[in-house]
Amino acid sequence: MPNELMTLLQQAKEIAKRYRSLTGRPLGITGEIGEYEAARLLGLELAKVRQSGFDAIRHSADKEQRLQIKTRCVLPSSKSGQRLGRIKLGKEWGFVLLVLLDENFEAQAIYEAERLAVEAALKAPGSKARNERGALGINKFKKIGRQIWPQVGPSS
Repeated sequence: MPNELMTLLQQAKEIAKRYRSLTGRPLGITGEIGEYEAARLLGLELAKVRQSGFDAIRHSADKEQRLQIKTRCVLPSSKSGQRLGRIKLGKEWGFVLLVLLDENFEAQAIYEAERLAVEAALKAPGSKARNERGALGINKFKKIGRQIWPQVGPSS
């Protein structure tokens, strides 16, 4: 990522922190920051602006994977039960990434869930938010996915 873009993102993070401090409200750039953080940390190619259904592409030797990226800023005062934004099942994508940011808009962790697991969780009976709005809770997403950044070693 070019240095000028990194500098601009740092400035945007500072403005967002000041805005939240003054108003108690988010500025609304969390998703953009999360997409750039995921691209930078995982070596992804961001999709064209307003690409329908996916936000980034992961290239490997033999395939190309389309990814939806969801971001949540988790503050020390955040209530449990935060939800991701709408996950669009009618679009072509293979994975959803969840980027968790701290109060300074710095990436703390990135989780990944495969399409089949996400679809099963969204279609499971019980939650109107999940079933009708396509919104999974952070904790549910962590259970069906796996942490891919920072990499976690085997537990001892």
